Amino acid sequence: MSPPNSELISEVTQGIEKIDLKQLAREKGRYLVYPETKYEELAEFEHKDPGHRADPKKASLYDNAEKIFDLTPQIGTEIHGLQLSQLTDKQKDDLALLVAERGVVFFRKQDINVHQAIEFGKHYGPLHVHNTFGHPEGLPEIHVVYFDTKTPKNYFENRSAGDGWHSDVSYEKQPPGLTLLKIDLLPKTGGDTMWSSGYSAYDRLSPAWKKFVEGLEAVHSGEEQVQQANAQGHTVRRKTWNAVHPVVRTHPVTGWKALYIQPGFTRSIVGLTRRESKAVLDFLFDHIESGLDFQVRFRWEEDSVAVWDNRVTAHNAIFDYLDEGARHGFRVTPQAEKPYLDPNSKSKHEDDLAKRNLAQ
Repeated sequence: MSPPNSELISEVTQGIEKIDLKQLAREKGRYLVYPETKYEELAEFEHKDPGHRADPKKASLYDNAEKIFDLTPQIGTEIHGLQLSQLTDKQKDDLALLVAERGVVFFRKQDINVHQAIEFGKHYGPLHVHNTFGHPEGLPEIHVVYFDTKTPKNYFENRSAGDGWHSDVSYEKQPPGLTLLKIDLLPKTGGDTMWSSGYSAYDRLSPAWKKFVEGLEAVHSGEEQVQQANAQGHTVRRKTWNAVHPVVRTHPVTGWKALYIQPGFTRSIVGLTRRESKAVLDFLFDHIESGLDFQVRFRWEEDSVAVWDNRVTAHNAIFDYLDEGARHGFRVTPQAEKPYLDPNSKSKHEDDLAKRNLAQ
C-alpha cells in the first residue's frame, strides 16, 4: 500500500517537462519552489525489501563491473564501470543487498538524471515527500542540496560540525531505507560527506551497554524543521513529525543489529528522566562522532552518486566550502519498514565470526 498522494504526485511528475537540475543550479542558484500543498498523513504499508530477492554472491554486479572495492573494512564500497541508469531489476536487487551489507556504495561519472532517479527509487519503496523543504517545480519527491557563498552564515552559528550527523527524516513512522544522492556541482575543493556504520557502532559498545540500549526506545522529532518552515512562511505539509523507534534495530535483510540514533533528530529516551536521557544520548552521540574506525569519508567528483541504507548508517555533510563556491545535488528517498528489534538477531561481528567458524 502506497502512502497518500502517491498517485497525485506521479501524475504531476509525468506532466512536467524534463528538467536539467544541474543547469538550473548553474543559472539560477536556488531554484526551489514552496507550494502551499498539504498532504494526508503517511499511511502505513508493508515494505518488501528487494534485497530479499538478491543473489548472495551479487554476481550481476561483480560479473559486469570493471572494479568493485571496499574503502574501509567496516563501511563503504566503490563500484566502477556500471551506470545506475542502466541497471536491470536483478542488479538493483543485488545492489540492495550490497548496500545493506556495506552501508554505502559509491559510483562516479554517472549519467542518471532526476527523472531516471525517481524511477530507480521506486524499485526500493514509496518515495518520501519532505514535510517542509522546497523542491524543484513539479518534482515534490526530490530533495535538493544547494549551498553556496550566498548561504546565510547564521544557519551554522550555533552548530558544531559533529552536530551534523543524522539519518534522513528518522522522525517518520516508516523512515527511509536505501537512498540515492547525486552531487553534480562542486566547488574547487571541499564538500565531502562522511558516513558512519550503525552495525559497527553497536558492535563497538561494551556488553553492558549493548544489554542496556537494547531495551530502550527513543523519540525522533522534526520539530526544528517545522519551526524553521513556520518562521519562513513555508507550508508544513503534514501534521505528524514525531515517532518512537528502538535504539537498536534489526535490518530485515542482513538480520544484523544496528544502533539507530543520531543528534540530527533523536531527542530523548523513553522512560528516562531528562538528565538520564541527556547523559545516555550524549554518550551515544559522542560514540558515533568519535568512531573513526567505523566511518568513511567520500570526496565527491561532479556526477558522483552515493547509495546508502539510512536504516544502518548516519551521515554528515561537511560545510567547509561556503567561501569557495556552490555545491548542488538531489536526493531520492524511498521509505522502508517501521524500525524493529528482533531479539534473536545477531550483530554483524557475531555473524562474521559464525561464518568464519563454519568455513574452517
